Amino acid sequence: MIRVIQWATGGVGRAAIETILDHPELELAGAWVHSADKDGADLGTLVGRDRIGVTATTDAEALLARDADCVLYSPLLADGKTLRGILAAGKNVVTPLGWFYPDAKQRERYDALCREHGVTLHGTGIHPGGITEKIPLALTALSGSVTAVRAEEFSDIRTYAAPDVVRYWMKFGGTAEEATSSGTADALGSGYRQSVWMIADALGFDLDPELRVTHEAAVATAPIESPIGVIEPGQVAAQRLRWQGTVDGEPVITAAVNWFMGEAALDPPWEFGAAGERYEIEIAGDPGSFTTIAGMHAHPADDRAPAGGPRVVERHPGIVATAAHCVNSIPYVVAAAPGVHTYLDLPLTAGRAAPHLHRAHRSDRSPAR
Repeated sequence: MIRVIQWATGGVGRAAIETILDHPELELAGAWVHSADKDGADLGTLVGRDRIGVTATTDAEALLARDADCVLYSPLLADGKTLRGILAAGKNVVTPLGWFYPDAKQRERYDALCREHGVTLHGTGIHPGGITEKIPLALTALSGSVTAVRAEEFSDIRTYAAPDVVRYWMKFGGTAEEATSSGTADALGSGYRQSVWMIADALGFDLDPELRVTHEAAVATAPIESPIGVIEPGQVAAQRLRWQGTVDGEPVITAAVNWFMGEAALDPPWEFGAAGERYEIEIAGDPGSFTTIAGMHAHPADDRAPAGGPRVVERHPGIVATAAHCVNSIPYVVAAAPGVHTYLDLPLTAGRAAPHLHRAHRSDRSPAR
């Protein structure tokens, strides 16, 4: 069994613990937590299950001294010093917080550290870190002469149960000028830029040296209930951000997000469209393709604004998907040679059958082959 430490137990961390517990090749070895009130908590009860006899701790040094093969590193914000300390402790790392496709200088630095300590570092997730580059690259295999790639998210943020992130990180509820000049696009761009450059390098696009980044905001025209309270008229209630790779000034690779607090009271009057919350992947080529990914959001389009206010979802499918992508990558990362490994370096990553359907739990049956 591969022993895994979960680093932080927010939304992604709790979903990761659940996925680890259900994964036939993984065993939970412990978890680091920030808050004292979680110190010593049983990790089973922390995620709403029966006790498992494995507890959380605030003592990072003691945790890293445990026998474990991999750390799933998912605090709210990445800290390079902490990450390097985990690698130096001889633990492989999977994280949704970056390192999807580090630039040459950063990759050289982390490659050296990983090889020194015999471990592997892998960045993954959902958007960025999966739908933004991994899946588009797979779809381009069905096309020749690719001329453009677009991966775009459309999400209703009223279902996102992380008010501090929504207010202080995503910059909802302030003025449009505050949001678009906040540096959010640059901060998020640390991941989305990697997605654009991975696609460019894999497909051979000769991009212009600088990516094109745009950040637009729409404001409320009427009071909107949200996870941060009422968003008043004139305050930011929707945002669009794009990171584009260009060739001779023309966009050829686009990673984009559209975040809405509903669509009933916005200026400009942006809408999700008939397809509702979704991810879109569009490939222009010979032939082209258009793919819509649904099911990663909290509820369908016709249920986005229930009576009595917004529906805030503690266990958001997109967060669960992010955690699952990380967890499912662990066996492949542990088996890899030391160094930084991106999607271009690892074999195809797959999930596992549910425990009650998996052959490891059905020992009374012989394999079909």
